[in-house]
Amino acid sequence: MSKPRQVSLRPSPEGGGLLHASCVSVQGEAVVIIGASGSGKSAMALELMSKGADLVADDQVIMTKNEGQLIASSPAALKGRIEARFVGLLNASAIASAVVTLWVDLDQVEDERLPPHHTITCLGLTYPLLYRVPHPHFSAAVLQYLEHGREA
Repeated sequence: MSKPRQVSLRPSPEGGGLLHASCVSVQGEAVVIIGASGSGKSAMALELMSKGADLVADDQVIMTKNEGQLIASSPAALKGRIEARFVGLLNASAIASAVVTLWVDLDQVEDERLPPHHTITCLGLTYPLLYRVPHPHFSAAVLQYLEHGREA
């Protein structure tokens, strides 16, 4: 297992902490997608939405801790909107919030076929972390992970 990474949040005027990220959910379980500007966070969220995920937030995600769980939600001004580069700002149905269960870091590239378990910590809670996999199956694998977990 690799060393846990810590997430830094900015204060949010709506409460909790604010993170530059995208977030989608499958059956109430959310994946938070992080990375530098232009790394493909919104593109990955759109890909997951095309496979049935629900939008939680794009560009900015509010993180709050509630009864030992990390809850992701959208700032009111951005709710129901997602950016598609070179297409525009798109309207989307969005859910109010979801429990975070997985993180994806698009700035790190996974180079092991069966990678070690990476982790990330936010507001004192630690979660599984996947690194970018530069293959077409990555979004499908993230969706499968959300729905059924990881064996090894």
